[in-house]
Amino acid sequence: MYFLRSSPLWKQPHLLDKIDQTIRHTLTSILNVALDDRAWLQATLPIRFGGLGIRKITSVSLPAFLSSVRSTQQLTSGILTQSLVDCEVPCLTDALSAWKLACPDEALPENPSSQRQWDEPLCRLVRNNLINTSTNTAERARLLAVGEWESGLWLQTLPSPNIGTMLSDTTFRIATCLRLGAPSGAPHRCQCGEVVDRLGHHGLSCSRSAGRIARHASINDIIRRALVTAGVPAVLEPNGLARDDGKRPDGMTIMPWKLGRPLVWDATCVDTLAPSHVLSTAGCAGAAAASAENLKRRKYNNLIGSYMFEPFGVETLGPWGPSAHRVVRDISKQLVDSSRDQRAGLYFCQRISIAIQRGNAASVLGTFPIDIDVDEFFDAQ
Repeated sequence: MYFLRSSPLWKQPHLLDKIDQTIRHTLTSILNVALDDRAWLQATLPIRFGGLGIRKITSVSLPAFLSSVRSTQQLTSGILTQSLVDCEVPCLTDALSAWKLACPDEALPENPSSQRQWDEPLCRLVRNNLINTSTNTAERARLLAVGEWESGLWLQTLPSPNIGTMLSDTTFRIATCLRLGAPSGAPHRCQCGEVVDRLGHHGLSCSRSAGRIARHASINDIIRRALVTAGVPAVLEPNGLARDDGKRPDGMTIMPWKLGRPLVWDATCVDTLAPSHVLSTAGCAGAAAASAENLKRRKYNNLIGSYMFEPFGVETLGPWGPSAHRVVRDISKQLVDSSRDQRAGLYFCQRISIAIQRGNAASVLGTFPIDIDVDEFFDAQ
């Protein structure tokens, strides 16, 4: 970082490429994931842009140099003698020209000392190019989904087995494959009889999905425990709230939540890349979760008025529906108020993200012609 910030290494791409290739080989070896050029390019984006946050040296060299020069400009002027005050840092003009050439429609950063503000337009261009050059709707839907804030929370979680946030090696590898569109296994036939390609997406929407029930139970338990921690007792599958077909919502608070009415929620996790959803999710991230929430709201229409009913819709690749965002925001505020920990809401969100990834891993592995113990993915909680 010292040399990137203090020297024009961005003008030596042939040297930086060697370092990038070493990073790529190391990442492939650690994850045991075959990364083609597009997957590698996505992996090098920040997490907020759908990547893994493993940055390419060739990508950060120019923003690092520009931010360093700008942040030290006043100090440099103060050190130099009066006759050299107007002396410009070598290669600064070339660096600005290179940045403007890469981002012709972007204005200069408001805070030129911030490396992130120099870097963000470049990252946005890479991500937009990946989306615009997608070869099919499934790839476009995946890129849009993983670019949502909530989709990358599992990558930002402190991996601790003591608090149940440690993902197993297999779960982490499969989660990475699904995020990057990399092969998760060899083509094979699912136990339901369908052919599974090397990406393994069939398991996420299979009618015999191994992780669906465990993931559903885990998400509801996380919501209930968060409510209890926030001082709002809640129960799962409350009696007396059954629909005409006998099905009950997933949970209800014992105490009033808002306007003197208890909160009733019903969670669902839909597959972003399922044939029935992929056209909508390729147009808008989170469209499948929003649609599932609307369906839940219609099913439990009889509860509206007496209860605060909120469907909690999430997708396999991470996005949440509008109602889920609303519930998480309200519970997070209660958690912060009760615990005085400003990060309490973030921890709650991260647990939901981890539960989704564990369910995905169980679903993908459930297509293999072997017996998979689904509970082992959720035992650490």
